[in-house]
Amino acid sequence: MKLFEADMVQIIETIVRGLISLITLFLITKLMGKKQISELSLFDYVMGISIGNFAAEITTNMDNQFINGIVAIVLFGVVAYIISKITMKSIKLRKFFMGVPTIIIQNGKLLENGLKKAKIDVNDLLEECRTNGYFDLSDIEFAIMEANGNVSFLPKGENKPLTIKDMNLKAEKQGLCANVIIDGKIMDKNLSNINKNKKWLDNELKVKGKKYEDILLGTVDINDKLVLYFRNQEEDILNVLE
Repeated sequence: MKLFEADMVQIIETIVRGLISLITLFLITKLMGKKQISELSLFDYVMGISIGNFAAEITTNMDNQFINGIVAIVLFGVVAYIISKITMKSIKLRKFFMGVPTIIIQNGKLLENGLKKAKIDVNDLLEECRTNGYFDLSDIEFAIMEANGNVSFLPKGENKPLTIKDMNLKAEKQGLCANVIIDGKIMDKNLSNINKNKKWLDNELKVKGKKYEDILLGTVDINDKLVLYFRNQEEDILNVLE
């Protein structure tokens, strides 16, 4: 039963430590920039893991001085900020801290040395290909693993998508789509932002013969076109992947 015995003072101290750690982490992450939560280089990853460990340690370990953990978090955050600044000015330091891209496929040929250098195997590469819409390796001219671990692809000339420019046609005006229905619920604010209302949406659904509860997602583009995605549209999946 001792497992469930609690010292209220210690619990309160843990809560306070946790909140202060969370606030400090948030402020340090704001200092380091959005890169820390999007495209992580090896250096960014190491810094992020280290700072997270410090935060966990000072929250749960009551034997350590709280201020020491806060100083460590701030120190690592400031170092990361300084490194990000100097790597913007020095190509050599940028390559050292952030790494360099690695060619994996060149002129349609799979490079074994590139795979070894990037430390990925063929299955990992095939997964990246599928994630980027390439289910046939022979469609790819170049594949490059970026410093942040993402793989960029250049399709072969004959596999590049045909563009409006290629066909000498006038391009339709483009813009962001507004999500007006999510999980069968109307997004009133989004409707208002595109100068539409529920009456307009009701009429559109009536024309299409659909009900709100059947809709997983409904979007309206800049040309006032309503596109609907329905619930329960799954089909049997052919499993050909190993």
